[in-house]
Amino acid sequence: MANEGRLKVRVYTSQAELPVEGATVVVTQSGKAGKYTLLSVQISDSSGLVRPIEISTPASNESTSPNQNGAAFALCNVWAEHPGYAMLQVEGVQIFPGVETLQDMELIPLAEGQSSLQQRDIRQMTAQAL
Repeated sequence: MANEGRLKVRVYTSQAELPVEGATVVVTQSGKAGKYTLLSVQISDSSGLVRPIEISTPASNESTSPNQNGAAFALCNVWAEHPGYAMLQVEGVQIFPGVETLQDMELIPLAEGQSSLQQRDIRQMTAQAL
């Protein structure tokens, strides 16, 4: 579809980029009045991947003239968690029409006795100037 982009998420750990199987991956979008819309909840496979997610975007012709939100792309938030790792939340992932976006999620191992809910990493993506 012309007004959709795809999001692929890859969950891994360490500089060796070892896949994390069984991680919960959640994708949301900000809605009206501060509410969120749930787009996807999946579990990563043995390669650390989830199935691609189709996300509605502004029309391609709006990329030369930003939409009412001042952006020619859709924004979503992605978080991933797995027992034994700090939860990672990435806000403001940009999805462009007709493009497949890959979001890498590097999970950091926790010290013994720590919970992923106690230790989390939140990253805010900066919008691209078009």
